[in-house]
Amino acid sequence: MLFKTAFALSLLSCTSASSLRSSTPDAESSDQLSEFVLDHLDLEVLLPNGSRELFPLLPGTKCPTGHTCRTRSVGGTTTGLNPLAASMKENWRSNIGTMFDWQEFNNDLNTVVKSDDFCTRRGAMARAAGLAAGVLASTVNAPAYAAETKSVKMGTDSGQLKFEPEKISICKGDSVKWINNKGGPHNVVFDEDGIPDGVEQEKISMEEQLGEEGDTFVMAFETAGDYDYYCEPHRGAGMNGKLVVA
Repeated sequence: MLFKTAFALSLLSCTSASSLRSSTPDAESSDQLSEFVLDHLDLEVLLPNGSRELFPLLPGTKCPTGHTCRTRSVGGTTTGLNPLAASMKENWRSNIGTMFDWQEFNNDLNTVVKSDDFCTRRGAMARAAGLAAGVLASTVNAPAYAAETKSVKMGTDSGQLKFEPEKISICKGDSVKWINNKGGPHNVVFDEDGIPDGVEQEKISMEEQLGEEGDTFVMAFETAGDYDYYCEPHRGAGMNGKLVVA
């Protein structure tokens, strides 16, 4: 099962947006999806235990040179699903497939292809990968599921009194980890006039300074907008930073 999941996710990551867009049905043709019949290729793989398994290739993908593929037809039970979701559904050889939320998975795949917003696409990709790995929908839909942490150095490696990088962008729910690098002590204090409305400056700013190299300060951000901050001991030297939360 883990091998199949990894194989399916590799197909997802290698699929071009243009190929999926071209296969996305419009409003007039969606009613006829239940009647389509497509020829798909299954790649025959010899497993370490000597048995042979068939793994679906993305529709339109040619059989890899030197490998054996089997042809099959797909249709009838994949109404409204894009080719990758349809192919996975047709080849899910376990009872888990009957309980899988195919519509949610399909929606996330379509979002990955259609959305122009990076954070939206990243969240949809993480949810689709989680669902394919068997994670509960209630878990993958939690805001923190796709969250990441970005790092900012406090003081450059050469000892300059700067944040590095001075400006970063993250998604709502992500965290930033400030690392005391060189030229300390340092801290992070947000400008109360340079943060989104409703955000409390004291709650996101540091109470103390970091004196030892390698010490860190981590904060998660749930409100979108621009955040201006500075290092209090070195503000006069121009040690300022900017955070953009999308």
